[in-house]
Amino acid sequence: MHIALYEARAAAARGEIPVGAVVVNATGQVVAQAGNRTRELNDPSAHAEMLAIRAACQRLGQERLANHDLYVTLEPCPMCAGLIAAARIRRLYYGAADVKSGGVGQGPRVFSHSQSHHSPEIFDGIDGAECAALLRGFFNRLR
Repeated sequence: MHIALYEARAAAARGEIPVGAVVVNATGQVVAQAGNRTRELNDPSAHAEMLAIRAACQRLGQERLANHDLYVTLEPCPMCAGLIAAARIRRLYYGAADVKSGGVGQGPRVFSHSQSHHSPEIFDGIDGAECAALLRGFFNRLR
């Protein structure tokens, strides 16, 4: 999660919402990492999870990441949760819960839906206080 937090801080420095994500393989090696780039790329889908999963798939030359885990500083939104299911991510670790826009433990709970083709193991609250503080600090500076 410390690499995901690094990516989140880098995103904040770019003026992006501070969210970072890391894809690791079964032996724990980092395959890809990314931070939010929605503003930089003018792309509403350029969430950290989306970018990290895309990069991992490109690097490995495959569309599925069955034996890979995803670490992300904020609970994935429904769009990213759908991608996580499509990529067949093995385990999802996330930090802060997202009461407003979350799609895993909050809101639509994408993986619990009968149309979800895959549900990863989910571990929430990983460095949750630090992840939440980073987001709070970012939004407080905007106000």
